[in-house]
Amino acid sequence: MDPSDKPVLVYATYPDLVRAEAEAQALVQEGLAACVNILPGMVAIYRWEGAVERAEECVAIVKTRAGLAERVIAAASARHPYATPAFLVLPVEAGLAAYLEWIASSTRQG
Repeated sequence: MDPSDKPVLVYATYPDLVRAEAEAQALVQEGLAACVNILPGMVAIYRWEGAVERAEECVAIVKTRAGLAERVIAAASARHPYATPAFLVLPVEAGLAAYLEWIASSTRQG
């Protein structure tokens, strides 16, 4: 398998479900993601500008290929409301072969 075709997950957070869904829709329509899972109701405790903060957020898990991960981050961060959005690329070590191929084939036009 070409290294750029290897599946990866891009982990991201959003302040609300509306923004997370809008981004998911855009990434799938643009061919940059095969699927985006959105997990609403997350609570984040974090340090920001010297203070400990608490926020309710949504987690978005973007299923894409390694070769598109940087494009996913660039596109999503350009539309993101946070000054420093959370984007992490996580490798996928293994999975059902047919599912992994579906991710690759669903994003080849991206």
